[in-house]
Amino acid sequence: MMYKFKSKAGSDVIMMGPNGDEVLRLIGKGSSPKGIIEPAGMPAAIAAIEQAVLADEAARKQQEADAEAEGKPLGPREGVTLRQRAWPLVELMKRAHPAGHDIVWGV
Repeated sequence: MMYKFKSKAGSDVIMMGPNGDEVLRLIGKGSSPKGIIEPAGMPAAIAAIEQAVLADEAARKQQEADAEAEGKPLGPREGVTLRQRAWPLVELMKRAHPAGHDIVWGV
């Protein structure tokens, strides 16, 4: 499945299924073919994603420190980071919230 998040506040944000599922889980929404993020819930959703990004980055720093302590090189991070995946949706929420626009998908 692919998610296409839409709002009158900005351009569409498209995410592949697993990435969209992860972001929706972070903001307390279940993976669903249709849904809505209302303006009232956006500040909490933004905060939840930002907290998850910080935790993801801290875990990577810990992995680097552990590898350095063991004298083993830690390879480069594979794929796209959570920060990179979630940033477009966070930016859309930051635009939609003050304008009072919903963000919807699957409709």
